[in-house]
Amino acid sequence: MSKIDPTARVEDGAVIGDGTEIGPYCIIGPNAVIGANCKLIGQVTVIGHTSVGDGCVISPFAVLGGAPQDLSYKGEPTRLEIGSGCTIREGATMNVGTIKGGGLTRVGNGGYFMNNSHVGHDCVVGDNVIFATSATLGGHCEIGDFVYIGGLSAVHQFTRIGPYVMVGGVCGVRDDVIPYGLVNGQYAVLEGLNLIGMKRRKFTKQRLATVRSFYQKLFYGSGTFAERLEAARPLAGEDPAIAEILDFIGKGKRPLCLPAIEK
Repeated sequence: MSKIDPTARVEDGAVIGDGTEIGPYCIIGPNAVIGANCKLIGQVTVIGHTSVGDGCVISPFAVLGGAPQDLSYKGEPTRLEIGSGCTIREGATMNVGTIKGGGLTRVGNGGYFMNNSHVGHDCVVGDNVIFATSATLGGHCEIGDFVYIGGLSAVHQFTRIGPYVMVGGVCGVRDDVIPYGLVNGQYAVLEGLNLIGMKRRKFTKQRLATVRSFYQKLFYGSGTFAERLEAARPLAGEDPAIAEILDFIGKGKRPLCLPAIEK
């Protein structure tokens, strides 16, 4: 059975999963679906067409499913979907999508969203991400699995960040970041590979050496970047991470975040 504090307001039509606790002064809208064994500590707002997966813990003053911060939005029944096992800390916000963006904001499983972090409309966020304090996504961003975004960093709308990326604190990320990249700076530049994250994902010394060699050839070899990229394409078979990086670059429609020397 779910446990709902008598001061909470749960609208007719809301679905609350078994074992879920709704704490004091929460507001749950009529189109909200909250999974099993969640804990809304208190003063949490879940509105709009929002679904929350099983086992999530949500702290006070988080607002999930608010209207997109987009002037074109006219109240359409767009959605926010949050996966299971997420921790959403104080004051974090996540908005529903817009019609022009596909109508869906999607957040994966196992994410940790620190206080005052924000997921904008129509974003797609992968599994096991960490957003530090006040990390912010503009609309339509795509964030891969195991991405870490440092405190007070902001990602420009429509930007893609590949899996296993580390974004430093107080960064403005305006360009797409390759998988396994490490970016830093007021206007983020590529500083190398996220070697710590790769080691945590059990990359062997040989794999690390192979991917680092590829990285050096791609970003610091002779010729223009376009020439180096073309020369590097045959290296896709040397390691799955290299293939992933080349595939990410090939699908890009926006500028790529490059090392400072390439700026």
